[in-house]
Amino acid sequence: MISNLTVLKKMLIIGILALFAFVAIGTIFLFNEKNILISEKKSKLVNIVELPYSLVESEYKAFTDGKIDEKTAKENAVNAIKKLRYDKTNYIWINDDTLPHPKMIMHPIATSLDGKVLNAEKFNCATDLEYANNEIVKTDGKKNLFQSFVEVVNKGNTGFVGYLWPKPKADGTNSEELYEKLSYVKKFDKWGWVIGSGIYIDDVNAEFNQSLLNIILTVFFVLIVLGLVSYFIVKDIVTKVDLLDSGLVDFFKFLNKESSTVKLISIDSKDEIGKMAKVINENIEKTQKLIIEDHELIEDVKKVVNEVKNGKLNQRITKNTQNQNLEELKNTFNEMLENTSKSVAQDITKITRVLDSFAKLDFRDKIENDSGIVSEGLNNLAQIINEMLVENKSNGLTLDESSNILLENVNKLNISSNEAATSLEQTAAALEEMTSNIRCNTQNIAKMANFSNSVTKSAQDGEKLASQTTLAMDEINVQVNSINEAISVIDQIAFQTNILSLNAAVEAATAGEAGLGFAVVAQEVRNLASRSAEAAREIKTIVENATSKANQGKQIANNMIEGYKGLNQNISQTINLISDIESASKEQLLGIEQINSAINQLDQQTQQNAAIATQTHDIAIITEKIAKLVIDNANAKEFIGKNSVKAKDLNVSNNLNTPIKKKVENIMISKKNERDDWDSF
Repeated sequence: MISNLTVLKKMLIIGILALFAFVAIGTIFLFNEKNILISEKKSKLVNIVELPYSLVESEYKAFTDGKIDEKTAKENAVNAIKKLRYDKTNYIWINDDTLPHPKMIMHPIATSLDGKVLNAEKFNCATDLEYANNEIVKTDGKKNLFQSFVEVVNKGNTGFVGYLWPKPKADGTNSEELYEKLSYVKKFDKWGWVIGSGIYIDDVNAEFNQSLLNIILTVFFVLIVLGLVSYFIVKDIVTKVDLLDSGLVDFFKFLNKESSTVKLISIDSKDEIGKMAKVINENIEKTQKLIIEDHELIEDVKKVVNEVKNGKLNQRITKNTQNQNLEELKNTFNEMLENTSKSVAQDITKITRVLDSFAKLDFRDKIENDSGIVSEGLNNLAQIINEMLVENKSNGLTLDESSNILLENVNKLNISSNEAATSLEQTAAALEEMTSNIRCNTQNIAKMANFSNSVTKSAQDGEKLASQTTLAMDEINVQVNSINEAISVIDQIAFQTNILSLNAAVEAATAGEAGLGFAVVAQEVRNLASRSAEAAREIKTIVENATSKANQGKQIANNMIEGYKGLNQNISQTINLISDIESASKEQLLGIEQINSAINQLDQQTQQNAAIATQTHDIAIITEKIAKLVIDNANAKEFIGKNSVKAKDLNVSNNLNTPIKKKVENIMISKKNERDDWDSF
């Protein structure tokens, strides 16, 4: 759409867009400046309130450290904040966080509000609330100011509240008109205090309005100057563009051969359009000269092309032109002809003649006096074909002679394969019988190993029983020792009883007749003690004899254990020998089976060789037919040396009577037995 507009309209659009851009940038700058001013005032309020907040924190810390009581801490904080001033008249107040209507704790100017509930009608002036998370809530302008302070700090501990408030005059009174004011509040949660301060922000709007007026005046002045300058510039450009348009139209009519002459563009200025007109005029003159040279060159090209059509590749274009594209095309065409004549031939008709003779299977013709690569390659190809045909005929003759020898040898191979197959069948039968015998031996050896294991188990059971007998003898010895200890105790008791009876007899003798009865009793007790001691000595003798017999039984049991151990050792050696024999028999069985398998495989291979010999016989017959076809095919062509070709002497021996000795290797590798005591076994 824009491309269809005139230059004048495009210039006007550029001017209007520049004006709009200027106004838009100025407006954005103004609003950014207003936001910056408000942000600066907010930062100022935050810094101001942080100072009294720090004082309150300091007094609270003194209270928590026990330096002062809470009441004194609060009084110190209130008195310190009450004295703070900034910007001569601005101050800091403190109210509590009671809802719906807080109470004033300290107001440094309106001291009459201290301790009162702040629910007066004049306080219903809050317009917007800004929370700590930057959320802004607009009100109807009748919300209680101090209630708004508490709601803001309860949600985020800090915040801003905007409201309308009268300004103080110089005489100490307040104005009737209300102005925008912004307060920042922060809550000290430990005491439920809301600390805040406010400043007027109506001066921000005044500064914004003044800046807006300056921008409007500047834009109006720039618009007038830009309009005048644009008019004269556009008029000059449009006039020169019209001259360029008419000059180019005449030039294109000349190029399209609608007219035989062309006029130069009459612009003689030093600006870009004037330079453009000068360049166009120079190109008009060059183009007029180039058109004539191009016409002459094209005629020369037509002549050379007609010569090339007739197969003459040694012709060249001789005309020149200042047109670089045509000159480059001429040089490229000449280079193409030069490369083609070198790569193919200077005269293509010679190549056509030779190829026609090739098509008639006559490969004796050649291209003379031509250095083209294709010409030389065609001559080389003819030479290769002649050599190949000679080689093919020679190979055919050789193959014909060799096929006859092959047929004779295949017949002999077929007879030998059948004889070998018969011998292998007999060998396989003998090996099968040998395999069966070795398998029976291996099974018998396995049974002998099982019997040896049973004997070993019986010997081990006898050894365990002898060990149990030894343990029983040891337990008998323990019990006998216990009886000996008991007999010793009885012997000691009898000895003590004897002593006591002697003492009693002495006491009875001392007592005289009164102790005669007691003396009789003491004598009986002494007799009983003597008999007990005698019985204990007899029991001790019997126990000692029993201990001696138990020790003899224990020695006999130990001798039995040693005998069983020797028997187990001999049986183990016997089992090892049987295991070695069993392993060797298994290896022999495995070896015989492998030999049997190898004989079967060899028998199959011999059968396959017989079949292959038959197939080879058929192939030899086919080879003989192919050899005759190769010879007939070569004789059908004309080539150099055709009648002097003979079969090759390959020195093939036809003597198949000499037997071929082959080294037969064992197909089974037996493991060397580490035990060398077979003879002793």
